[in-house]
Amino acid sequence: MIFERYKPRDGFWDEMSLDDSTIREHYISICRQLNAIQAETLLKKEEIARKMFMNQGITFTVYSGNEGIERIFPFDIIPRIITATEWSHIEKGVSQRLKALNFFLKDIYNEQNIIKDGIIPAELIVTCPHFNREVFGIQVPFDIYVHIAGIDLVRDSDGTYYVLEDNLRTPSGVSYMLENREVTKRIFPELMSEYKVRKVSDYSLMLHNILVSLAPKQMQQPTIVLLTPGVYNSAYYEHTFLARYMGIELVEGRDLLVDNHKVYMKTTHGLRQVDVIYRRVDDEYLDPLVFNPNSLLGVPGLVSAYRKGNVAIVNAIGNGVADDKAIYAYVPDMIKYYLNEEPILKNVPTYRMEVEEERRYVFENIGKMVIKRTNESGGYGMVMGTTASEEELEGVKSAILKEPRSYIAQPTINISTVPCYLDGKLVPRHIDLRPYALCGPDGIQLVPGGLTRVALKEHSLVVNSSQGGGSKDTWIID
Repeated sequence: MIFERYKPRDGFWDEMSLDDSTIREHYISICRQLNAIQAETLLKKEEIARKMFMNQGITFTVYSGNEGIERIFPFDIIPRIITATEWSHIEKGVSQRLKALNFFLKDIYNEQNIIKDGIIPAELIVTCPHFNREVFGIQVPFDIYVHIAGIDLVRDSDGTYYVLEDNLRTPSGVSYMLENREVTKRIFPELMSEYKVRKVSDYSLMLHNILVSLAPKQMQQPTIVLLTPGVYNSAYYEHTFLARYMGIELVEGRDLLVDNHKVYMKTTHGLRQVDVIYRRVDDEYLDPLVFNPNSLLGVPGLVSAYRKGNVAIVNAIGNGVADDKAIYAYVPDMIKYYLNEEPILKNVPTYRMEVEEERRYVFENIGKMVIKRTNESGGYGMVMGTTASEEELEGVKSAILKEPRSYIAQPTINISTVPCYLDGKLVPRHIDLRPYALCGPDGIQLVPGGLTRVALKEHSLVVNSSQGGGSKDTWIID
């Protein structure tokens, strides 16, 4: 009867339990069924899941110093359940946000009206390290810059969803979402059938259809490749997974060349022209003739082929300007400016450190703040004021004063908890949600699920896998 002994954390929204420990309606059936399972059986299911992840080689890499340590991705067997009503709200909010961000990216690399009209300071754009002047004026197919997005959401203590950050360059983690579902189908088939859980398995087909639609010359079978940095990249497992499931070639930079502004793949039968590149290589390494001249990961001349319209690149080069955490603060303004709508999903309140008044407020309340570097990801470059030492807080203050543009601050959000099965017990752990959205000529589609990331350490609010987090299957139910 593991659910009867479950105690949610005081002061936090729990996805399963109300404050008086009453089970929320959409969790009642899973509680009843899992309570009827013997503890030994649950442990066996957990072991089956662990072995499936190990046998499939479902890994990620944690970078420590100059070394990469490969680890099995931690998986919790108790699914996170979201109702259709909640999901509809998320879908509308994410779709609205991505429409505005696509308009912003088109605008910022062409007319720049949002700057001219005083909505966003020009200085903020030109000082962003991911604003690439080299792609200014390039026309992209259907004016779509963000084809694949992973928008990170958290839930506050009152149940409100907030956007924590936007991932618009090379969002990762979708393979874990798909593998989580396969494992859950194996260990809880009856439960999934009873709940009529919506499918996530169509993701690869949805993405492949979008890639086909972007080919410069409309054709039924364009040549599509997935460009990976190689085996030492932390997300290499995902690159191989997606290439395999979409039936496209997995290539590295050395497998491609550019001739007469066209991209070709080297094959045993000679050169084959490439029409679409799903790239998992960051902008600065894509083309050593334009960006980092020392890069061995990219393809010399790629940007020239891109500018000529001879190859489509997914996601578009230059998207990182919309990933900047300082730009994030302006997304609600973008929604009002481009769409004339109020934001459906709120931003977490964000303080920009180059604004003296906001910086002073943050310094006075730094023990309640989360300090983030504006262009870091994976939980790196983050200081939690609630747990940091005085020395760490003074150090981050000094760093902010030296480079205020490189930092933002946000109040600590009491992000929601969910039951996790750890060491034979059911315990609350904090979570976020990364829904995956695909943008194509026919509109924006969200895969009905997403990746629920879990902070496996007790009381930790940091869910990133690189910082000790794991994940669980996410069920959208009607």
